[in-house]
Amino acid sequence: MRTLIRYFFRGVRLVLAPVMLISEKLSTPQSVERTPEEQAEVDNACEKLALYQFRTCPFCIKVRKEMARLGLNIELRDAQLDPAHKKALQEGGGRVKVPCLKITHDDGHEEWMYESDDIIAYLHQRFGQG
Repeated sequence: MRTLIRYFFRGVRLVLAPVMLISEKLSTPQSVERTPEEQAEVDNACEKLALYQFRTCPFCIKVRKEMARLGLNIELRDAQLDPAHKKALQEGGGRVKVPCLKITHDDGHEEWMYESDDIIAYLHQRFGQG
């Protein structure tokens, strides 16, 4: 019975995954407008950030859409399909849970931020306009 339930949910995920990815593409907002100098400064700051995520995780999609709206070029690391990223997330953050934003501070200290709402609040505080 347990095997049957497992295959049922795998089937549901296989059906919903493309729908979720298409929905993300169709509903991603336009990026904010910045001068080239401002965007270069933001891009430079984003080099110290990495988002550990799963492609079809609804909370990861929520964060990616907000990154697009804020015009942030943050490296995406797929912790579901890439064993190296999964291992880094486990060792650095302490658990394999997504989304997780890795923040490397200027002094080299790494901060691992979980929870989509916390990540979005951080991105708004750091990169939001007005």
